[in-house]
Amino acid sequence: MLEFKNVSVVKNGTTLLKDINLNIETGKLTVFIGPNACGKTSLLQTLNGSSKVSKGSIILDGEDYLSLAPKERAKKLSFLPQVHSVIPSISVRTLVSHGRFPYLGFSRRSGDEDKRIVSEAMEKTGVSEFSGAGVDTLSGGVRQRAFIAMQLAQQSDLIVADEPTTYLDIPSKRKVVEIYTGLRDEGKTVILVLHELTTALEIADRIVVMKDRKIVKTGSPSEIINSEIPRDIFGVKVRKFSDEEGEYLVTV
Repeated sequence: MLEFKNVSVVKNGTTLLKDINLNIETGKLTVFIGPNACGKTSLLQTLNGSSKVSKGSIILDGEDYLSLAPKERAKKLSFLPQVHSVIPSISVRTLVSHGRFPYLGFSRRSGDEDKRIVSEAMEKTGVSEFSGAGVDTLSGGVRQRAFIAMQLAQQSDLIVADEPTTYLDIPSKRKVVEIYTGLRDEGKTVILVLHELTTALEIADRIVVMKDRKIVKTGSPSEIINSEIPRDIFGVKVRKFSDEEGEYLVTV
């Protein structure tokens, strides 16, 4: 279990988060939703060090997560940030191989097992055919899947991604969502930030709603649908429809 205990973040005198308490259940898919600048990214960035915890603690499986060395953190948790500010001019295989760095020695030379894990990660994300292509030459959807493959190569049990579907077309979004739900189905703990309300409600085991840098509600998708959250936070209502092919959520 991942636990945030009284976590506060203060940057340049501005309080970004104050006394956040939250438990993330192991083996489940948790999705954070809320308006822009509500604190979702700031909270998750405490996990990769981009947001420094000013007060409180983060506990992962009974250990003080913040006291772990960076390489030990990377073995337990992989983090895909919202924006890749620099797209490297390296091959896809080289990018994915970066996910093995926490396990390599001083020479950073990959062994046969590392190479096998990298190949499996590329196959699972559907980027094997682009193995030798430059990451900077790929379409947005394929590039995102390459970065997810790097995450998978870390072989961590806790996988975090901040808005992994942003700027992607519909087929690419669907593929990315399938990858993360598949990881949850394999027993991984998955944490996502999503802007698409209906997608979040369709795939999550648990929803965390944030507003004004606070957690205002947590619950199952059905609990969120039947609450005032869609109207109060997003200004919409959620309706469920079904036909012979399945059930659908729409916002009105």
